[in-house]
Amino acid sequence: MKSKVAVIGSGFAGLAAASSLAQQGHDVTIFEKNSTTGGRARHFSHEGYMFDMGPSWYWMPEVFDQYFARFGKKTSDYYQLERLDPSYRVYFKGSGAMDIPASLDEFKTKLEKLEQGAGSKLDQFLSEAKIKYDTGMGQFVWKPSLSIMEFADAKLIKESFRLQLFSNMSTHIRKFFKHPEIIQLLEFPVLFLGAKPENTPALYSMMNYADIALGTWYPKGGMVKIAQGMTKLAEELGVKIHINANVERIEVMNGEAQGVIVNGELHIFDAILAGADYHHVESKLLPQEYQSYSPKYWENRTMSPSSLLFYLGINKKIDGLLHHNLFFDEDFSEHAVEIYDNPKWPSKPLFYLCVPSKTDSSVAPEGCENIFGLIPVAPGLTSTEEQRDKYLQMIIARLKKYTGEDITNHIVFKRSYAHEEFISDYNSFKGNAYGLANTLRQTAFLKPRLRSKKIENLFFAGQLTTPGPGVPPSLISGQVSAAELHSYLLSKTLANA
Repeated sequence: MKSKVAVIGSGFAGLAAASSLAQQGHDVTIFEKNSTTGGRARHFSHEGYMFDMGPSWYWMPEVFDQYFARFGKKTSDYYQLERLDPSYRVYFKGSGAMDIPASLDEFKTKLEKLEQGAGSKLDQFLSEAKIKYDTGMGQFVWKPSLSIMEFADAKLIKESFRLQLFSNMSTHIRKFFKHPEIIQLLEFPVLFLGAKPENTPALYSMMNYADIALGTWYPKGGMVKIAQGMTKLAEELGVKIHINANVERIEVMNGEAQGVIVNGELHIFDAILAGADYHHVESKLLPQEYQSYSPKYWENRTMSPSSLLFYLGINKKIDGLLHHNLFFDEDFSEHAVEIYDNPKWPSKPLFYLCVPSKTDSSVAPEGCENIFGLIPVAPGLTSTEEQRDKYLQMIIARLKKYTGEDITNHIVFKRSYAHEEFISDYNSFKGNAYGLANTLRQTAFLKPRLRSKKIENLFFAGQLTTPGPGVPPSLISGQVSAAELHSYLLSKTLANA
C-alpha cells in the first residue's frame, strides 16, 4: 500500500524530496504557498524583460547531472547549459577590472602578473581544495547528520584532518598568497556562506575548486529553467502539485503528524516533509510542545546574509559588464563587520551585478539589458523605499565610475526586494537569503536536524538543515531527507506486517 506524503514548499529541496519519494513508490503531494514552483528560484516578466528572482550562479554541475540521472534523465532533457568564458569580471579599487577566464592556465598567468609564483601556488591550493571537494561532496554532504556516530568511521576521521575543519579560510589562503586582490578573489565565495573568512572552516576552499576548476555555467532561459525542469520531472513521476496552497498548521496527535491544514482544509497524510523555512514550520505550524528548538536556540544561530536585490530593465546595451560582475572596490573587511559583527545597513558595500542578457537574448528586448543587482546585508534589518533608493544610487554611481556608463535615464523598469519580501514570500527567518552560516559550530550534526526530535513522521529539508545553503546543497538535502523518510515508512510498514 502506498504511503501518502505531504511536502511543504516547492523550492529545490522540496522538489528533490518529492521526486525521490515518488520514485520510491509513495503518493506525494506538494503544497506551495506562492503562485509558481521553485521557491527562491522564481521569475517574473515585464514588457519583454524576464528576471530570475533568486539564484543566478550555476556551480557544481555534476550535482545537477547526478540528480537527473537518478531518474534516468539528463539535464539536457529539461534545459541547455552554456559554460561562461570569462566566468566573471571583478572590479578592484584602483586597478580596474579583472576577467576570470574559464581556462585554468590563463587564470594562473593572470595571477603570476600579480604575484610571482602564484600560478604554482594555485596548483597546490587547488590540489588541496579538490581533496576537500571530492570528500565533502562525495561523502560528507550525503550524511543525514542525525548523530555524531555517522562520522565515527575510521576513514572519515582520517579524512576530516585533510579537510582542515579546524583551521580557517583567512589563514589558509594567506599560507599561499600575499597579494590582496588574489586573497579577495579567493575569499569572495565566503561572503555568501555566512561568516567572515576568519570564522569559516578552511574546508570551504572546496568552493574555490568548484569556481576555478569546475567552472561557471548558465542554463539558457535563466535559472528558473532548473526549477521548471524539476517541476516537470516531479509531475512525470506522479507528484501532485498545489500552488497558492498555504499550509497553516500541522495537525499532531500523540507525537505523530496526522496531516496539514491548507487554506482552512485538513488533508490527511502518513508523513510530512517540510522544505519550507525550518524556523517558520517549527514556530508557526506546530504546537509549542512539539517544537524541537526553542526561540532562544534560533536567536543564537549565526545566519548567513540577507540581500538587497534590484531588478532593472535598461533600454540600451551597456559596455563594461559581463554576465557576472563583482564590485570589490570597497573594503571587504568593513562590509563583513557590518553584516556579521555589528549588523547594520552597510556604509560602503561590495555588490554584484548579473547581466544575463549578455549571454541570453531571450531575457531582454533587442538592444536592451537585464540587470539583477545584489548587495549582501545583515539579516534582521528593516528598510524603507528611500533607503533602498539610496543603495541603488550607490550602484549607479559606481557603475558609472568604473565603466563610464550612466544608466540613470535608461532605467525603464525597476523593482527592489529585501528582508520584508523574503519574509512575506518565503517566511524566511530574519529575512535571510541563504540560510545558516557555515561556521564550525553549525556544521553537519550541529545544524538543526532533518528529522523532528518530537514528531516521528515529520522531516525537514532545505537551507536551514543538512548540508546547508546554496542550490546544490538544497538538491542534496531534499534527497537525503527523502531517503530517511522512506526508511522510516519502510520500517513502519514492516513493523505492522
